[in-house]
Amino acid sequence: MTGPAGVRCMLMRGGTSKGAYFLADDLPAEPAVRDALLLRIMGSPDPRQIDGLGGGHPLTSKVAVVSPSAGPEADVDYLFLQVGVDTAEVSDRQNCGNLLAGVGPFAVERGLVEPGGRDTSVRIRMVNTGDLARATFPTPDGRVDPTGDAEISGVPGSAAAVVVEFPPGAGPLLPTGRARDTVAGTDVTCVDNGMPTVLIPAESLKLTGYEDPADLEADRDLAARLHEIRLAAGELMGLGDVTGTTVPKLTLLAPPRHGGAVTTRTFIPVRAHTSIGVLGAASVAAGLRIDGGVGAPVAVLSEGGDRLRIEHPTGFLDIESSVGAGPDGLPTARRTAVVRTARKIFDGTVFPRAADPARPPAPTSGGQR
Repeated sequence: MTGPAGVRCMLMRGGTSKGAYFLADDLPAEPAVRDALLLRIMGSPDPRQIDGLGGGHPLTSKVAVVSPSAGPEADVDYLFLQVGVDTAEVSDRQNCGNLLAGVGPFAVERGLVEPGGRDTSVRIRMVNTGDLARATFPTPDGRVDPTGDAEISGVPGSAAAVVVEFPPGAGPLLPTGRARDTVAGTDVTCVDNGMPTVLIPAESLKLTGYEDPADLEADRDLAARLHEIRLAAGELMGLGDVTGTTVPKLTLLAPPRHGGAVTTRTFIPVRAHTSIGVLGAASVAAGLRIDGGVGAPVAVLSEGGDRLRIEHPTGFLDIESSVGAGPDGLPTARRTAVVRTARKIFDGTVFPRAADPARPPAPTSGGQR
């Protein structure tokens, strides 16, 4: 039997997502050709992704492309690609902080970074935005050890902790320059601490903020309202027409129920997240600390300390976040760090389905940066 050539691939769970990790050299250099191949590898477009690696949901239809860094400030470069499930689209318009947790271990496994002893730290440049991160994880005996007692909501069992720290980004924390904007008749806070995010009090949309994600997805009137808000907020945030993109994310805020700082419901962009993304949580955490923002009256913040617990539909995410004043007097992120886990599921060769000569090249959203 003959067919398309296989591609070296490692399937990993990173945080609360799952994705295919590739060395850049193992994929075509031309983005359009690469993306068409990734669609076939993931089994898209198909709601079930039955003929590929994807799991039929945006959280399991993700790709990490890793290479030696082009600059001295990082060890490796990480390009995140969101592969459409039932659409033939591949987007590089956002980062993914969940798959980011697996980049350091993957880089060590593939020999891009030498293990550093009991623990290894890998400096990562996120190609999508140019932002930097440092991931630290255990490497006893010079090998990645995924076992440990760290637990994160939304993932069964425990694993080794991967501590991911983000230095302040170069862009403004408040892309609109204001703590509060009125967008499509709704008060929101537009914040970007690694992920462009629009914070919306759930009660302003006549919701409790505690609804099940499936019920939120089934509400067509809500979907139309959120779409209107997202389009208008995208323009205000300098993102242009976001009709075909997955950013900005929208996060509904409600008072906490289980001792955390806030309860969240996040949309990516129309599917309701069953938890919350790492970078989305980083933006939420920073947004809660902004005086005059929509999150301040909703959140319950403890005095002293940087740690916040962000509640979501399947549990919580703990994040350390501090905000201060920048030279222009506007709020700016000082420190952001989160504990994640990651695990290699398989390492081998994936065989994509044959290319369909009648299908046009995959549209790539945003263009590689």
